[in-house]
Amino acid sequence: MLSRRAFGAVSALSAAAVFAPAVLSQQATAPGLGRVTVAVGGQSVLYHLPLALADLLGYFESEGLQVVVSDFAGGAMALQAVLNGTADVGSGAYEYTIRQQVRGNHLRAMALHGRAPQIAMGVSRKALPRYDELSDLAGRRIGVSALGSSTHLMAVHLLARAGMRERDVNFIGVGSGAPAVAALRTGQVHALCHADPIMTLLEQKMDVHIVGDMRTLKGAHELFGGNMPAGCLYAPHAFVQKQPAQVQALTNAIVHALKWLQTAAPADLIKLVPPSYLLGDRGLYLAAFSRVRETFSPNGLMPDDGPATALRVLGRTGSDVAGAKVDLARTFSNEWVRKARLKYNV
Repeated sequence: MLSRRAFGAVSALSAAAVFAPAVLSQQATAPGLGRVTVAVGGQSVLYHLPLALADLLGYFESEGLQVVVSDFAGGAMALQAVLNGTADVGSGAYEYTIRQQVRGNHLRAMALHGRAPQIAMGVSRKALPRYDELSDLAGRRIGVSALGSSTHLMAVHLLARAGMRERDVNFIGVGSGAPAVAALRTGQVHALCHADPIMTLLEQKMDVHIVGDMRTLKGAHELFGGNMPAGCLYAPHAFVQKQPAQVQALTNAIVHALKWLQTAAPADLIKLVPPSYLLGDRGLYLAAFSRVRETFSPNGLMPDDGPATALRVLGRTGSDVAGAKVDLARTFSNEWVRKARLKYNV
């Protein structure tokens, strides 16, 4: 276990590690509910900010939890940690709950972090200076955080809208943070589909031309035709059934963090997050935050049309979900969020 003082140092080291997970944690001061391990793919990106805030602000501690956050290069790796039992809970894309149900693995979303994917795809201006349309990416390498991750799915969705298939390009997992930026700049990939602040950095530095943007509610709604739930806290049904008090405490902390995020000043955020999250540029980080701020859930509730929208999008990408029978009611519950809202008056 690491102290809060060591947290920043570990975060800086984790930005340089693409494939090996770094474990970030803080000790709980209010014992009672025990230890919970949460797996996340790229904690430093804004997509996972509510989880980071619940940890940094001590909200997990105040709920009596000893939370250990295991940070992986991508969401698919974090998901695998949950499935193989090395992590109790995951922080990642809601669509995992749908895709895994089809494969016989039952997961349930507890609290929604984001109301839009907060992801964009950019084409390298250096590698493809004459880029004109998505079909120009045929045969090219597209970087994503990890194969099977939300960044991968969103890239496939964008290509499908242009009449392209997944096999028309080559997807490469490049991790998050500094490694993802380096992969684009060094030519390892010709395009990158990723979250902020990474994409805002590359956009402002004129490294990429943005060709698909899901970082605003309007942009996401136009692309998906409805509310597309994104980041969430999820867990296997077995964990939910065996640890109801921990599930409620985790949800309480996330809802508390979302409430803080609604009124926090940018200066408050900068003081709180580790320096490695900023990618060396405070102003850029704040610009990225301002862009995606509206997409964070104000209360953690799953929107009424969210699950159906996600299922429809998955069906269009040619995944194994297409044509499968899915019980959406078993992929999420607003029960714990409703209780948390009463506690924190959200």
